[in-house]
Amino acid sequence: MGNNSFRKASDDEINKKINKETKIARNLEEDPGFELLKRVITQNTGFNCEHYKEAHFRRRINVRIRATNSESYGAYLKHLKKNSQEYEFLINALTVNVSEFFRNPETFRIIEKEIIPCIVKYRSESLIRSIRIWSAGCAAGEEAYSLAILLHRVLKSDINNYRIRIIGTDIDTQSLEKARKGVYSKNSLKNLDPSIKEHYFVKQGDAYQIIDELKNLMQFKRHDLISGSKNNRFDLIICRNVMIYFKKEIQEQLQLNFYQGLENGGFFVIGKSETLLGAASSLFRPYNTRERLYIKEISRDIHGRDQEPQKFK
Repeated sequence: MGNNSFRKASDDEINKKINKETKIARNLEEDPGFELLKRVITQNTGFNCEHYKEAHFRRRINVRIRATNSESYGAYLKHLKKNSQEYEFLINALTVNVSEFFRNPETFRIIEKEIIPCIVKYRSESLIRSIRIWSAGCAAGEEAYSLAILLHRVLKSDINNYRIRIIGTDIDTQSLEKARKGVYSKNSLKNLDPSIKEHYFVKQGDAYQIIDELKNLMQFKRHDLISGSKNNRFDLIICRNVMIYFKKEIQEQLQLNFYQGLENGGFFVIGKSETLLGAASSLFRPYNTRERLYIKEISRDIHGRDQEPQKFK
């Protein structure tokens, strides 16, 4: 009898919680405070909310609404005013920072076996052997370090004969700090080949640190893809599963920026759920459409007009 009463009380509490959250979710869809909240976020953080798809943006904000037990956007605004640290939690929730080493292994297999050897071949004939790679939206650095590992596997001891710079950019400062340290949990490395773990990481207690030889190739910095300065002269740009959260017109502009940031013959890699839009779809030549790899074959302006072809410098 007592156990039944306890179970009934527990079930009632669970149902009340579900009903409350359902009601809040329904109210948030019609809450006029959403637009005001977006303006306040932009004013106080510089994070331009208008560049993101609304459905994605609402989902991310609602994570913090629930975490702070706010029942409306207005209530959350009051919470922000009283707790300035909440802005940091909010920006972390809004930014996409999910990553892992060699995510989509088949993509990295082609990068190792075809893309990097192609870049090395061109650069080996240059007076200054430089290789520049950009991991845009690098999160905690797993993708950028994966590229460094592949470069080392391809070049081996010859890596010291090249001037290599792998730049990882993101707007999440906490993720960038983790990337600079290059220290990862055992769980983060669970899908790595044991030989990679042995050669490129040093065990530190329960964690693993990237070896200095690879860390010296890296530069991690905060950079806003939309409003930040333009980066250029890259042999490879990889920006995966970042643009899908932006509005279509922003995606088109970013892809043009990436095109202009590549050297002629440079490679561009996007996420498997992403696609080239607008002018970029005719500017880039498909290299491997299944893995979303593209190449800047010749120099064209953003209107698709051919310019004087240039070789790698």
